[in-house]
Order: sequence, then structure tokens, then C-alpha cells
Amino acid sequence: MIGKLIIVAAATALSTASVSATDTSRERSWHDVKCVRYKRAWSQALAHQGPQGLGRAFLDSHAAFLASNCTRRADVCARSPEELKLANTMVVLSMNAGTASTFPPFYCRP
Repeated sequence: MIGKLIIVAAATALSTASVSATDTSRERSWHDVKCVRYKRAWSQALAHQGPQGLGRAFLDSHAAFLASNCTRRADVCARSPEELKLANTMVVLSMNAGTASTFPPFYCRP
């Protein structure tokens, strides 16, 4: 049991180190690093959840955010249960990737 924990811990440390080495190159700003991590998390979450229940406005607004290198004003409004689930997943994944919870573009304007 202890041997398995050590192997898992070592594998986790190695994968984290390799991600950190590629994500924090001197050529990229911290914002760029966060955007790369966010884009990766989005691709994985969308592939896992699938597009069912995600509206065109939600997907288009989010695509515009990604295309702007994650600088476009937060205006991706999650309305359906599936959109809310994906938005919530992205907030958690964003925080796990080292970004603030305010980084994702989810906001519904009145």
C-alpha cells in the first residue's frame, strides 16, 4: 500500500513538473500561461461532458473568449442545466490550474 502511494506521488510530481516547465516559459506572460491551461481544461471538460444541452450562444461566446487569448469581457451566460454544469466544472478546473475563480468568462448580464 505504501509503495503504491509513493509511486502515485512520484508520478504526480513528475507530471506537475513537466507541465510547469512547459507552461512557465520565459516567453509567456502569466496571463498567457493561465489561458493555455484554461484552454486545455476546456477541451477536456467539453470532451468529457459532450455538447448535448449546450446552446449556440453559450458555445459562440466561449469560443470568442478563447480566440481573444482569454481577454474578452466575461459574457458567457450559462442558462441550461448542462451549461451550468460545464461552467461550474470550468471554475473548479481553473482554480486547480492555478488561476483565480474570476478568470473564467461566465457572467449573465441583466
